[in-house]
Order: sequence, then C-alpha cells, then structure tokens
Amino acid sequence: MANPLRILAVDPALRCTGYAVLHHEAGQTRTVTYGVIQNPAKMLASGCLVAIRERLTELIREHQPTECAVEATIYVQSFRTAITLGSVRGAVLIAAAEHGLAIYDYAPREVKQAAVGKGAAAKEQVAFMMRSILRLRETPPADAADALAVGLAHIQAVAGKLATGTTRDRV
Repeated sequence: MANPLRILAVDPALRCTGYAVLHHEAGQTRTVTYGVIQNPAKMLASGCLVAIRERLTELIREHQPTECAVEATIYVQSFRTAITLGSVRGAVLIAAAEHGLAIYDYAPREVKQAAVGKGAAAKEQVAFMMRSILRLRETPPADAADALAVGLAHIQAVAGKLATGTTRDRV
C-alpha cells in the first residue's frame, strides 16, 4: 500500500456501537482510537440514531479518516431487529457519506476470519486477538474489538486488492 490509510471502522448496534480509527502505512498498523457509543436503554431509537451519527461525525472531524469500513448486517430471525440494525447502519453510512469517505462493508464471518483466523470465533477471542495484533495495553470492550477487527479486515482486503488487481465494491 503506497498511500497511508486512515480508516474509521464501525460495528453498528443501537445501544452499543463499536468504533475504531486505524492508521496503516508502510506495512504498519497503528490504533488511533477506539471505543463504544453507548446509548441508554430508555433512549428512543430515533435519539440513538442521532447520537450515533453525531459521535461518528465528531470522530471523523477529529481524526480525518478517508475510508469507512462497516460490519454488514447479520442474519436475524426477527424482522424488527433487522429493521433496527438497518436503521443504525443508515446512520453510520450517512455520517461517513456526508464527509466524503469511501465506504466498504464486511460480513461478520469475514471480520472474524481476519481477526482470529476462523469465521466462527467468539467475541472474547476477537477482543484478545485485537489486543495482541494491535499491541494494545488493555483488552478492548467487545464492541470496540469488533470495530477494530472490521478495520483489520479492511486493511487485509486492500492489501489483497493490490496483490491481485481486483477491486472491492463500495457501498
């Protein structure tokens, strides 16, 4: 990768959206920041969506990423859950698109594969591996670890794209 990458990675959820900003240059990945956007249980879903968009906008302005990687919606049995997750994803995409970020999404199995080496890894395994791979001082919260893993999956996809000459579809 000739140019440095600055990635905003997001694991969308209504109550606990994980985020991370990663910087990748000359084969080295550095964690800029990570955390969880926590919305209170009593907050209306519409308020949660606004809070998620506002916090991501703050992160984009502060850390100046050029790309956004988002975990794709997982298969859910409840249509209500699917609609809620889709709405959260919409808030994430709007925040990124408003700032001109290239947006890519990654299936949950693809993210776990990048983080742990197998697509059915437990959340604890992902968190442990993110601490190890990214040389963090502490094990990140599960949702933040998932966002870090999304960012790592994106870095691996970009490296693979350069090696094979293939392109990944943008959202």
